[in-house]
Amino acid sequence: MRNYKAFLVTLLILSFLLISCNEKQELFKEGSSDWYSYGEAKWYFSNKELISTIKNREGYLLTKQVYEDFVLEIEFKPDSTINTGVFIRCKNNDLNPTNCYEVNIWDLHPDKDNSTGSIVTRVAPLEFVETINKWNTLKVRAKKNKIQVWINNRLTVDMVDDNLPEGHIGLQSKGTGEIRFRNSTIKILK
Repeated sequence: MRNYKAFLVTLLILSFLLISCNEKQELFKEGSSDWYSYGEAKWYFSNKELISTIKNREGYLLTKQVYEDFVLEIEFKPDSTINTGVFIRCKNNDLNPTNCYEVNIWDLHPDKDNSTGSIVTRVAPLEFVETINKWNTLKVRAKKNKIQVWINNRLTVDMVDDNLPEGHIGLQSKGTGEIRFRNSTIKILK
């Protein structure tokens, strides 16, 4: 009877761990030490929103943890002047389109192949989505060498690329303007 109770307790603990590993976790959380900022953007929290303001500079937030296969979801609200984006699978803290996959958020990019929903210098968006001055949803699914991006539930990227199998996740604030993020979650895929 004693071994049976120990078995049940062990089974219960393992079940809890398995379930909790498949749940979404908040990614850029206020007061967390799981990420850091660098550059010259001003990043701050207000009313559960992560806000960045910048003037003729650039700055980033970057996770300390490396991620491989995941589903990332985040809401964003850009003004009409900001150049921003979400970087995934970054090799290091040099966030650029070579060392990372940069999911761009910039409706007015001079090169429409790199506008909102694209992966800069790699894949043009399958369709153009207007995001300026309103809340939008971004979903990124990265599983092995396949990356998919949705903006407001519209598929904008469906690509296969073997260059970056894992890395950090970052947020960008560049140029001049304001970007707001909220409800950032990640779910690790097995």
